[in-house]
Amino acid sequence: MTAALKIQGLTKKFEGFALDKVSFRVPSGSIVGLIGENGAGKTTTINAALGLIKKDSGEIEILGENVEHLTPSIKEEIGAVFDASNFSEELTPEKLDKVLKDIYTSWDQDLFRQLLDRLEIPFSRKIKTFSKGMKMKLSLAAALSHHPKLLILDEATSGLDPVMRDDILDMFLDFVQEEDHAILVSSHITSDLEKVADYIVFIHKGKIIFSKPKDELLEDYGIIKCGDEQFKALDREDWIACRRQDYEWQVLTSDRKKAEKKYPKALVMPATIDEIMLLYVKGEQE
Repeated sequence: MTAALKIQGLTKKFEGFALDKVSFRVPSGSIVGLIGENGAGKTTTINAALGLIKKDSGEIEILGENVEHLTPSIKEEIGAVFDASNFSEELTPEKLDKVLKDIYTSWDQDLFRQLLDRLEIPFSRKIKTFSKGMKMKLSLAAALSHHPKLLILDEATSGLDPVMRDDILDMFLDFVQEEDHAILVSSHITSDLEKVADYIVFIHKGKIIFSKPKDELLEDYGIIKCGDEQFKALDREDWIACRRQDYEWQVLTSDRKKAEKKYPKALVMPATIDEIMLLYVKGEQE
C-alpha cells in the first residue's frame, strides 16, 4: 500500500518538550485521525510534516518526495488547513479567488465557487467579518480548490456546528474515494474521527502510543468496570491503564472479548476513542 505521507523517527526538541521518534504513515485512499491532548505534539508534528519547522532528525516523505526537497508540482498537491485562518482579513472570497488563481497553476475557480455555495460562505464580504467557523470553511474550500492529493488538517472541524461538521465529514469521504487521495486530520472531536477515519494515531507527550486501524480499536478495546475486590483479582497482563472514579474502577483492556470470558462478574463495555485516550492520559499504568 503506497503512503501519501510517511514519517519515520521524527525528532524535534524544544525547551520542556520534544517529539520523540514519531513514526506513522498515511496510506493513499485513507483518512488518518491524529489524536492527543493539548500540548501532546499534534501541531508540531503537522508543522514538521509540512516543512514549516526544521526537524532535528528523522525522515518525512510526501507523495514519494523528501519534504526538504519538494518540487513545485508536489507542493501544489498538498492542501493544508490550520486552526486559524492565514488569509488577509481585508480580502473577500471573491478577491481571494483571484489571488489564489495566480498562485496555483491547478486553481479551479468553478470548484471554489461551488464549494463556497455549498458551505454557505458569502462571496463579497470581507473575511474579517466572518466567524471562526466561516473562516475554517473558507480555508477548507481553498484547500480543495487546487485539486490536492493530500489534505493535512489541524482541527479543521473546530468551531463548526454539528450539522456543518457532518457535511464537511461527507466532503472528506468524497475526497478519499479517489485512490490516490489521502487525509491527515488532527481533531479534539473524536466522535468525528469515529465516523470517517480509517486509522487512528495517538500521540502523548511527544511519543506515539499507537497507530491502529479505527475498526480494530473499536472492536477490540474495552473498559472493565468493577469494584475494589474485582480490581485486585485482575491479572496485570489483561489491562493497559486504570482509573478510580467514584465507587468503581475503570480499566482499559485491548482484548474486550477475552476480558468478558475471563471476568464474567465484571461489566465489560466497548470503549470509544475518547475513553481510550482519556484512560491513557488520566489513568495509571502501574
